[in-house]
Amino acid sequence: MVSSRKKILSFAITALGLLTLFLVAVNIGSLKVMPLELFKGLFIEHNENVATIYDLRFPRILIAIFGGAATAVSGVLLQAVMKNPLADPGIIGVSSGASLTAVLITAFVPTLYFFTPLFAFLGGMVAFLLVYSLSWKGGLSPLRIILVGVAVNAMFTGLMSAFNSGTGSNYSGVASIVNANITMKTWDDFQTLLLYVVIGLIASVFVMGQCNLLALEDKTARSLGVNVTRSRIVISVIAVLLASISTAVIGPISFLGLIVPHIARLLVGSNHKVLVPYSILLGAFTLLLADTLGRTIAAPYEISAAIIMSVIGGPFFILLLRRSKQSYGQ
Repeated sequence: MVSSRKKILSFAITALGLLTLFLVAVNIGSLKVMPLELFKGLFIEHNENVATIYDLRFPRILIAIFGGAATAVSGVLLQAVMKNPLADPGIIGVSSGASLTAVLITAFVPTLYFFTPLFAFLGGMVAFLLVYSLSWKGGLSPLRIILVGVAVNAMFTGLMSAFNSGTGSNYSGVASIVNANITMKTWDDFQTLLLYVVIGLIASVFVMGQCNLLALEDKTARSLGVNVTRSRIVISVIAVLLASISTAVIGPISFLGLIVPHIARLLVGSNHKVLVPYSILLGAFTLLLADTLGRTIAAPYEISAAIIMSVIGGPFFILLLRRSKQSYGQ
């Protein structure tokens, strides 16, 4: 059991860290402003430097925050549904399915750009159902789901890369999705992301109690009056929606939905009524940190946040796989 004091401290430190990181990210570049100057420029009087930062850096930072929160919560929900600590929207192919659909819409029907998250959601659901159907063999094995998901993810990722290469990377929007690059994102991109993320996160709050019940044996949950199948379907749809939304705007971010839930459980425990809100904070912090590191490590060049997460997440995934083999490799 995690003590209440540790939970409160974790929330406070993470929130403070996110605010500090926000101010650091705002000042990375040739233009720099003090926190007081930033506040005055945003709310009191016009400041040319603040206006420039607002137009160029704020959309990117806010997209990283909301996209990170959505992906992290998606990971929490998928792990609850599958009872599998290795579940992640990137690993099981949901993100790549959503990303491929977003790429096709961006390239061929750009007039529907605002609805890209909805089409990406359909692509993510197709990938999710494909993984589930191919994994079924007299029942669902958590390890089989992961292995099939890796294969489906590789297939969709290959199709995206082939499309990007085959078009000579002429579609800048396509390339940014394929490479998970948020460098040139605008306020329009953020507005597109914001609406769907808010809906998805609010929906996730309403299913936190069901996530706790799914941690029980199915027979026990049914004896308590829980419709286990319906709960799994509803939570899965919300999880795929959140992952697809983020992927449609940012691109696929590997391992974010895997790492954040595990760190969050260590800090605040497994009660989803605490875990989901904390994962929102920690997910936002983690993706913004990855993007900020990518902007500073090789300045003036940039490394994609997806690459940073892959470098960190790969070893983390191997560690989890080794620790979980007794439970999930049987």
